[in-house]
Amino acid sequence: MTDDSLQPEQKLSWRFPRMFWIANTAELFERAAFYGAFIALAVYLTREIGFTDRGAALVAALFSSVLYLLPTFMGAMADKIGFRRALILAFALLTVGYFLLGAAPEVGGLLTAAQAVKVTAVASLGLIMFGGAIIKPVISGTVAQCSDDAHRVRAFSIFYQVVNIGAFVGKSMAKPLRTGFDMPYFGHLELGLQYINYYAATMAFIALIWIVLFYRNVDTTGTSKSVDQILAGFVKVLTNFRFMALIVIVAGFWAIQGQLYATMPKYMLRLMGEGAKPEWLANINPFVVVVLVVPITHVIRHFKPENAIGVGLFIIPMSALCIGISPWVESATGSSISFFGLTTMHPITMMVIIGIALQGLAECFLSPKFLEYASKQAPEGEVGLYLGYQHLTTCIAWLFGFILSGELLTRYCPNPAELPPDVSAQYQAAIEAGTALPEAYANAHYIWFVYSGVGVSALVGLIIFKIVTGMIDRSRAA
Repeated sequence: MTDDSLQPEQKLSWRFPRMFWIANTAELFERAAFYGAFIALAVYLTREIGFTDRGAALVAALFSSVLYLLPTFMGAMADKIGFRRALILAFALLTVGYFLLGAAPEVGGLLTAAQAVKVTAVASLGLIMFGGAIIKPVISGTVAQCSDDAHRVRAFSIFYQVVNIGAFVGKSMAKPLRTGFDMPYFGHLELGLQYINYYAATMAFIALIWIVLFYRNVDTTGTSKSVDQILAGFVKVLTNFRFMALIVIVAGFWAIQGQLYATMPKYMLRLMGEGAKPEWLANINPFVVVVLVVPITHVIRHFKPENAIGVGLFIIPMSALCIGISPWVESATGSSISFFGLTTMHPITMMVIIGIALQGLAECFLSPKFLEYASKQAPEGEVGLYLGYQHLTTCIAWLFGFILSGELLTRYCPNPAELPPDVSAQYQAAIEAGTALPEAYANAHYIWFVYSGVGVSALVGLIIFKIVTGMIDRSRAA
């Protein structure tokens, strides 16, 4: 196929218009940039920018939650100026934003102002947030416009695979950039956290050049909405108790999943030292999803949506619980577990791997059925409107989850740099020797017990929701 339209009479295939592949390529670079920077963001804001755990959590919470709220409104702007101009603007914002985020410590040094580093970092995140919010509706809109009804499922399956590949690449790159790596003829390159943001800026810039050279507008006639229409729909959704109750309940699931970025990197680095690989561990989640989501979706195809969601909400607290019990596993096995003599692993690392894998498994049950169940909560004739705002669950989850992370890290797994000098010295000696950490870290695993409680609360909330809505529906039918 060489043109940019799909003929309605053609048979089902995996061939799509040129703009479809161009848009997906841009998405690949954007996701590789975003996830590379995002997996390191909490650590970067604390170590290089100078925020406390609470401050870093609040900044990351606002950034990530608003990033999921804005796309609906940015889509209206993109419709007005055209998709191509919108993408050029978005990737320009991302390029500048990521670069400035990496350069924030130097900017602060040049301005010789204590708050300049933080102000620069927050402003940079604002640019990234708006750039990312523009890209989401434009790329997905291009995918939709480059496929007809018969091919749309296949088109978005490719799109979601591209998203996962980009996320995997970005997180894989973050670790060697943080710790440095060896290169032939150059020896060991000492880089650091800042270079993750420079890498992200490079990915965004490549995508910008790609869009300028190859992307052309697709026909969006009849698909756009005015800002007034969007606001009216937003208010209608927010005032629908049934729909919002489900959104808040399922937000408990995503609040735990979001700890891959909010808590896990700091938790691993503080308990295991710089040799820990939280960036690579985070890739276990998308790997499990990519491998299992299709067979699990097939198995649960006849499940009631609420039952499939219930399975996901049953598994997710166990994922946090697994990480929480790691000290007891360590007391039973020692500080090293051998796997058939082939490799050894610290019990904390092993339990984090199991916990993250369970997160991916839970997602395979919940995600395919969530939209189906959410659609049943919408009034007749307004399903499309309500499903357009299903991302509110991630917005709420990450706002709550990140802020809670800051509180829990401060209490149970504090920043070593903020410990009293004598305790800090004790901590460094323990990390280097692989011995017991100071008393301040004795209850670090409590963090995961709290998140396990969040998951249990979400499961109980779903059961209550099902009972109450069932009673209401039966009374209306009577």
